[in-house]
Parts: sequence; C-alpha cells; structure tokens
Amino acid sequence: MESRRVLAFSLWISTLLLLFIHGDCFYLPGVAPEDFEKGDPLKVKVNKLTSTKTQLPYSYYSLPYCPPEKIIDNAENLGEVLRGDRIENSPYVFKMREPQMCNVVCRLQLDEKSAKAFKEKIDDEYRVNMILDNLPLVVPMRRQDQEFPTVYQHGFHVGLKGAYTGVKGEKHFIHNHLQFTMKFHKDSQTDSARIVGFEVKPFSVKHEYEGEWNEKTRLTTCDPHARRTVTNSDSPQEVEDKKEIIFTYDVEFEPSDVKWASRWDTYLLMTDDQIHWFSIVNSLMIVLFLSGMVAMIMLRTLYRDISKYNQLETQEEAQEETGWKLVHGDVFRPPANSDLLCVYVGTGVQFFGMILVTMIFALLGFLSPSNRGGLMTAMLLLWVFMGLFAGYSASRLYKIFKGAEWKKITLRTAFMFPGVVFVIFFILNALIWGQKSSGAVPFGTMFALVFLWFGISVPLVFVGSYIGFKKPAIEEPVKTNKIPRQIPEQAWYMNPIFSILIGGILPFGAVFIELFFILTSIWLHQSYYIFGFLFIVFVILVVTCAEITIVLCYFQLCSEDYLWWWRSYLTSGSSAFYLFLYATFYFFTKLEITKPVSGVLYFGYMLIVSYAFFVLTGTIGFYACFWFTRLIYSSVKID
Repeated sequence: MESRRVLAFSLWISTLLLLFIHGDCFYLPGVAPEDFEKGDPLKVKVNKLTSTKTQLPYSYYSLPYCPPEKIIDNAENLGEVLRGDRIENSPYVFKMREPQMCNVVCRLQLDEKSAKAFKEKIDDEYRVNMILDNLPLVVPMRRQDQEFPTVYQHGFHVGLKGAYTGVKGEKHFIHNHLQFTMKFHKDSQTDSARIVGFEVKPFSVKHEYEGEWNEKTRLTTCDPHARRTVTNSDSPQEVEDKKEIIFTYDVEFEPSDVKWASRWDTYLLMTDDQIHWFSIVNSLMIVLFLSGMVAMIMLRTLYRDISKYNQLETQEEAQEETGWKLVHGDVFRPPANSDLLCVYVGTGVQFFGMILVTMIFALLGFLSPSNRGGLMTAMLLLWVFMGLFAGYSASRLYKIFKGAEWKKITLRTAFMFPGVVFVIFFILNALIWGQKSSGAVPFGTMFALVFLWFGISVPLVFVGSYIGFKKPAIEEPVKTNKIPRQIPEQAWYMNPIFSILIGGILPFGAVFIELFFILTSIWLHQSYYIFGFLFIVFVILVVTCAEITIVLCYFQLCSEDYLWWWRSYLTSGSSAFYLFLYATFYFFTKLEITKPVSGVLYFGYMLIVSYAFFVLTGTIGFYACFWFTRLIYSSVKID
C-alpha cells in the first residue's frame, strides 16, 4: 500500500512539474499562436553562434555585430542555459506584411582585433542563429537528387573563405547582407496573419556609396529607389584590418498555405524514416527470435528440471543432483560489495523512471521543440523528483541483504552518481569558461543545480529510503547455508569477463541505429523529434536487456556458479562499453572537431552518457535476473 502511495505522489509531482515547465504557463504545440495585423512590429531576437567544428557556442554580440541601443537578455529556462542559449534583442525590426529593401543596419570600421575575431569564427564555420515569433531562422538549401528538393539548415554562416581569380591565397569574406523571407498564413475572415516560416539568404557584398558617410547616405550597390537589389556575392566584402563593412537587409513577405499548427513540420521533416523502420523491424526480429529461444529453453529445460528435482525420492538420487538446484543454499547469499550494488540499483531505478515519464510526456506533445530547453529541463527536474524511487529501491534491496545501516546507503545513493557526474561536469565547464564561451554555465545556474540536488533530491532519497526500510523484508524462497559452497572450475565461455562482454552486444545492437540519429541531433545541431520511434526502441532495449541477462544467468547457475548478483548487473550494463566505443567511432568518422578542448568536451559528455546508460541497462538486467531466480527456486521443493 505504501509503495502505491510513493508511486502516486511521485507521478503527481512529475505531472505538476511538466505542466509548469514553460515558466509561467502551460504550453502545448499549436495552442499559443500570435496574430499580427498589417504594420505590427516584428522583433527579431538573436541567439548563440554555433559550430559543429568546435562545439563551443558564443553569444551573438561576442562578435562586433551591429548592436541595438540597449542589449536586453531574454529570460531563459534551466535547459536553455545548460544548452548555451543566450537570447537577446537585435536591431532587426520588421513590420508585418510591409516589404523592405536595402535597409542599412550600421556601418562598421574593422580594427585588427575585430577582424581577427570575425576570421576565427569564419575559419571554424560558425553559424548565426536568430528567432522570430519563436521560430528559428533557417537557410533553404535546394537539392536536385533528393526526394525532398528543399532541406533547411539552422542559421547562416558568419562568412566564407575563397580566393580571387588569379590571386594565390584564401581570403575571408563576411555575410553582411541578409535577404529575409517571412512566410505567413492569413486568416480568411480577418485581416490578421500568423508567421509560419522564417528564412534567409545571406550574401557578401562590398557596398559602395558616393561622398562622405552619414545617416542619409544612399548606397549605389543596393538602392530601393532605383530598385537595385543584391542578388549575388560577385563582389564580396573582405574581412581585413581597417576595412569598412556596411550591414544591410531586405525583407519579403510570402503567403503560405501552411497553417500555424503545422509550421514546425518543415523543420522536423524526416527524410530517412525508412531507416528508422528498418532499424525497428530488424531489432524486433532479433527480440522475437531471442524471446522464442528464451521461452523454449525455459519452458522445456526448466519444466524438465523442476519435475525431475521434485520427483527425487532417495538419498542416493539427491546426492547425484546436478545443475542449478545444487546451489540453492548459496544462490541468495549476499554478494561482495552488496552496499555498492544497492546504490547502483537505486540509481538505475531513478534513471528508468526519469526516462519513462519524459518519453510519455514527449509522446503526448508536451515537450515541443518550440519550447527550447524544455526537454533538458524536464529530464533534470524529473531526475530530482525520482530520487524518491532511488531511495526506496536501494533500501529494499539493502534489507534483503540483512543490512541495518540504511542511512549510510541512503547517503551513498544520494551522492555517488550525481557526485561523479557533477565533478566531470564542473571540470568540463571550467574548460568552456576558459574559452570564454556562452556554453559555460553561470554561477547562478550552478547554484540552482546544487540546490536541486541538496535541497530536493537528497531529502526525497531519504524519504523513499525510510519508507522502503520500514517495510518488511522480501522473503527468500530458499534458505542460505552457513558455509559457502565451492564453485567448480568453469568452462572458458563461462569466464565472467567473456560472458559479461558477450551479454552487452545484443542490447547495444538493438539501439545503435537510433543512437546515430541522437548523436547527430546533439553534435551536428539537428532537430530530433521522433519520440515514437525512440519509445519503441526503448521498449526493445528493456526486453533485450532482460532476456539476455536471464539466459546467461541460467547458464551460469547450471554451471553451479551462484555469484549472479553483480554478474547480472554487469551483463546488460556492459552495453555502455559498446556505446562509448561507438561514440569514439562517430567522433573520428562523422565529426570535424580539431580543437583539443572540443575533443575533451565531446568525450567528457559521452563518458557521462555512457555511465548513465550503464546504470540504466544494468538495473534492468539485475531486476530481470532477480525475478527469474526467485521464480525458479520457489518452484522447487527443497528438503
């Protein structure tokens, strides 16, 4: 009854948490549109500069771009800050459905420092990100050989490198003219419209003018009065010391049939859904085959074994017992480092609950990509509140091992995994801060994270642990002998290291294709919103971890090796080792990271992900094996 109360309380808190995750209001995609009348101001916001080569975001005004009169930071949620988002106002202000041509933003005289800053960002292929009406700025790319002729890239490059004809050596050129296209969907009954697309075509243009520069100077390269527009970058703007750069932009408005509720579809368009289906069908075939094998082995072998053991009549027959029944007096003997196992199992339950609830809410559409940072915020806060389950699971297992110092276990559960992750995160954050990147977590946010950990998570772990320890211990189906039985010499294929490494291959094989898309979305800054596929893959992962652990646990017990507690955890948990190997392969084959700091960041974050994956899959395998051993030994009559 108490466990049901714990579950209900945690789910209630999680629901409230996700309802108010957007800050001050509840948000669902397609529920909060904004109508604009003709002539209404449209304010463009600027976000971070991003690069797939360095993975270090910088604020927009870290480069000497044209600033507004006063730079105002937009309030960001916890997830946005951790992602490195820095959303600020900009001098780009449009009027709804009023096209503009060749608006001058500002004139900039480069010095050695500013020219160097622009060149470094161009070398590292940085992109400028902007936002209008909560839509990210995209650059449409035309492709002739694709099923979908237009694909969209987030943000435009700061500039490009090239060489003049007949001149040796590459020069740096800046994109100083932006041709914005606003797509709008007009209401058929009123004159209002809604923004459904925000696109740009960047150009590099060396603007020219006559006479001295002042506010009323008219450009000869781009003149709205003479209907002279920028259509190419044939005369590009070079970035060098003492060069003059004039920033300009055009605004076009284009009616669209796309409705407001569907405006994210082009951003999230999945051109490779067949690969996902192939991955899932392939994984399902493996799971079905494995399930059939497990069912056949278990039903035939176990039924035969249990029947044979229950029909033994004479002492002579009893002495000739072989197989898993022989170790019934040792199978539930507490393992070495049982306290540590309790801590890891509790942490794994915490992870499982966090991922399960996050995926359910993502499937229901609560974690829309338009709510930037929402997914990360949800996962972080759910982790904190799932500490209730971590403490409960750890103390329940601890009581099975006849432990009495539940407070010690509770403290280790509350501090061990988060402590390791926090140390790695702090070191990585120091490296980012040393690079003066906006990706560095500010002191205030770091304090908020520590408060969530110490102020909410730790007390909840204690509450869960107290409830779990007060409940009566789970009874073992057989008694444990006082003297441990000697384990016979094992065959080479039952060597612990070998069988553990073999056990991790199948769970990893079930998820590695989806893992490719997840890594691409994280490190190549692409949108990932296929939570339906991800949920199916997650279910396949759970089933695969459980089944492979049960099979290998059964073979281990048949070999009269009763040390299954840690083996069951490590068998499915070893899939994290293959995940880290795959992340290393992905780094060298798909990414173009050259800076040492960026490489350290990549491997540091992937180490955290692999560690979390180990805890999650290990716990799934452990509980499957725990259920299986209790089931088979409770079915046998023990004299």
